Amino acid sequence: MPSNRLAERPIILGIVGDSAAGKTTLAKGIANILGDDRVVSICTDDYHRFSREERSARRVTALEPAANYIDILEQHVQLLRKGRPILKPVYNHGDGTLGPAEYIEPREYIIVEGLLGYSSRAMRDCYDVKVYLEPPEDLRVRWKIQRDTSARGYSRKGVMDALRLRANASERYIRPQRTFADMVVQFHSPEDNSEETGAGLNVRHTLRPTLPHPDLSPIIEAGAKAGIKLELSRDRDGKPVDILEILGNIGERRARGMEDLLWNLIPEAQYLRDKLGSFGEGKDEDVSQTLALSQLLITFHMVKAALGHHAV
Repeated sequence: MPSNRLAERPIILGIVGDSAAGKTTLAKGIANILGDDRVVSICTDDYHRFSREERSARRVTALEPAANYIDILEQHVQLLRKGRPILKPVYNHGDGTLGPAEYIEPREYIIVEGLLGYSSRAMRDCYDVKVYLEPPEDLRVRWKIQRDTSARGYSRKGVMDALRLRANASERYIRPQRTFADMVVQFHSPEDNSEETGAGLNVRHTLRPTLPHPDLSPIIEAGAKAGIKLELSRDRDGKPVDILEILGNIGERRARGMEDLLWNLIPEAQYLRDKLGSFGEGKDEDVSQTLALSQLLITFHMVKAALGHHAV
């Protein structure tokens, strides 16, 4: 723990987005940087009220608040913020069943990732950093087909049927949560390679003034033609935001420059640098520069919150 840490409670990061938006991959990388022994991760999917079979019979989706124990999730996030343990429910993604509860003790950092993490004011007030993942829909569909057919026992037809069933709930319950995020992160395919779904993806960060973002000018001044661009823009609601764009083909030297700058701004952070930007499993594991820099930028805010640099 940093000797100059000011926060006397756990620092909580929220990561919200639609199914297969990349939440777990982002969360794992941030936990690796901070150190797995200092982080506990909570998936809000564990608060599903019904098994997969029960949801099918009731014709409800996991995206609907009524199909989740939102009140218990809210209580648990509040307890974790106070440094108190919880008895967390368990949902098994492999077969869609509900498992026995798990005893969770808070650690220095807590990551709460899932579908409905910003669905109540009381819950939103618990987070120090709020991220919303917003990949283009065609990319998210490809990610979902790949994940659900390989790891969750679905057929391709089953995935497409589920997407159609969930479309209205996604529009009604998931996407409105975007407005509460401090950072909106959108991985997207390059214009000249629409088939890219992995390491070569670009990323666009919408940085809202609700957090004091780091000064990246030392590397961005010469970066417009070298893979990094920062500009002032307007968000969908007309409010001013900074847009940070990092290209998937960013040169290694430019990426390392941004990485070094961020590490120098958070020297207190313990990290596993060789794990930065990893995604996939086993022999299919790959590394993405845009994912690595996104993970590191969010980690910067976690560490700064612990040091008392953010309003709490």
